[in-house]
Amino acid sequence: MSDKEVILTQDGLKKLEDELENLKSVKRREVAERIKVAIGYGDISENSEYEDAKNEQAFIEGRIITLEKMLRNARIINSDDIGTDAVSVGSTVLVKDLEFGEETQYTIVGTAESNPLENRISNESPVGSALLGKSKGATVDVNVPAGVIQYTILDIKK
Repeated sequence: MSDKEVILTQDGLKKLEDELENLKSVKRREVAERIKVAIGYGDISENSEYEDAKNEQAFIEGRIITLEKMLRNARIINSDDIGTDAVSVGSTVLVKDLEFGEETQYTIVGTAESNPLENRISNESPVGSALLGKSKGATVDVNVPAGVIQYTILDIKK
């Protein structure tokens, strides 16, 4: 991961800080204990418990480095920065699909917080980037692999 700016909401910042704290204080100790126990089994060259624990340790250390870099490069979006006149990172947007008439509500977040299953979409995603800067009542074209989706923005909230 480069030193790219990471856009976070206050909630997103807290989640990353909590994950980092858990990895450093709990998970590191747990995996160190697993390694110690596995070494106690004797020959580590054919010891799958030792291999698994070492792999998990490498994953945890990598994730800690990634989280620390993300937090160093974080730009926090405060609710005061979020307007309701145009879509921005942190906005919750109600859109209507013009082809199917379905309404969907999205929250626009930075890539670190995106979770499509919760309709939290990245500002860099096709839908997120198409909505950014647009106002209530605007119709936007979103280029997706299946073609173009047209949305009308019905509402913008903080």
